[in-house]
Amino acid sequence: MKNFLKYLTILMILSIFSVTVYSQTSTEKKDAEPPKESSPADKIIVQVDKNQLSGGGKIIITGKAPAGRDVYIEVWSEKTVRAARLDADPDPKTGKRPYIFYMTDEMPGFYRLILPEKYKSILEEEKAKGKKWSVSEIIKKSGADAVYGYPAKIKIDRYQTTLWESIIGSRGTKLEPMDEKENKRRSMQLLKARFRSIGNVFSSNLKIEEDGNFKASVELPANAAPGKYFVVAKVDKDLKSEPLVVQNDVSFPSVYLPNAGRTVNIFWPFLLTAAITTFGVLMGAGGGFILNPILVMLGLPHTVVAGTVMPTVLFSQGTGIYNYSRIKFINWKLGITLGIAMLLGGFIGPKLTELITLEQYKFLFGWVLIILAALMFWQTTPKYIEKNKKEQAILKEFKKRAEEAAKKKAEGGK
Repeated sequence: MKNFLKYLTILMILSIFSVTVYSQTSTEKKDAEPPKESSPADKIIVQVDKNQLSGGGKIIITGKAPAGRDVYIEVWSEKTVRAARLDADPDPKTGKRPYIFYMTDEMPGFYRLILPEKYKSILEEEKAKGKKWSVSEIIKKSGADAVYGYPAKIKIDRYQTTLWESIIGSRGTKLEPMDEKENKRRSMQLLKARFRSIGNVFSSNLKIEEDGNFKASVELPANAAPGKYFVVAKVDKDLKSEPLVVQNDVSFPSVYLPNAGRTVNIFWPFLLTAAITTFGVLMGAGGGFILNPILVMLGLPHTVVAGTVMPTVLFSQGTGIYNYSRIKFINWKLGITLGIAMLLGGFIGPKLTELITLEQYKFLFGWVLIILAALMFWQTTPKYIEKNKKEQAILKEFKKRAEEAAKKKAEGGK
């Protein structure tokens, strides 16, 4: 009996040892097995016809995705710019205006979301809405919500302002950061505020075959920023290609404007500005009121135009002040008084500019020019001149002084 118990104990120990060794061996074999590779049907392959551009150009994008699935392509630039929007639209339920100012410095200078061509009708429907078109509506109706990626991740600051603070150009009090969902929604609004038209954000030239092969194209404009452009093809949030990089180079006389997110050929603006300044100084101004709308028509953001024109006026004003002082046409007391008033306007103007849209800017600037033109035209009518003999006398005196100054200059030259 003792021997039996002895043998039984030995047998149980051997059995436990064998099970332990087998388990460890099985685990090691399992760990040693290489991970299974994804099936080609679960991958997206994408390529571009060129990786180098000079001054923009057309890029052909081709690839292959899982058959029967919609494909979307995102293209964006590494260069970023500022985008801002003041939410002052009345709440549909309460009727109150929120007056929240949204701003980001991470908006790509170029962005394009290419949709399958079957969604072309959606873009046409939104275009028919005019200024009321919506980025979120296009993304929702085309099923692109899961693939809308890069702009959704940009950092957006928001400020609580008021009507009065908006008027004087104050951003207001900075609020807490938004959650991911709200940040994504606001990024769509900033995308529209930055690029303004549907064609600058979306296109629908992506052709997809039954076997999953696809082809699309994107055009980088001649004024596109230099640097890297990223191309990513997506089926959904998790299934996407690795980003491809296309390099765009810019050469003189094209110059990149970082705060505008685009390049400008400075040759023609140089000649145009010289002519405008000559005419502007002739009327006692720096020419900025003429240069301003022309630069806006060239496609530059109104905020950048307003800021850029200001220092350029210093050059024309400097030479103008010197020449007008030589012929004694300057009244310094009046000039200094007006200058003090301009200090206040110069503080409010820049802040207010970034709070208004391009359409509002054009509307206000256009009416100012119309009113000034009407006043100046009225002052040139015979009836007005006849009623203002004093003004005529002043003009005669100015003319006399100018002739005397010209005569002295001529005699001194001899």
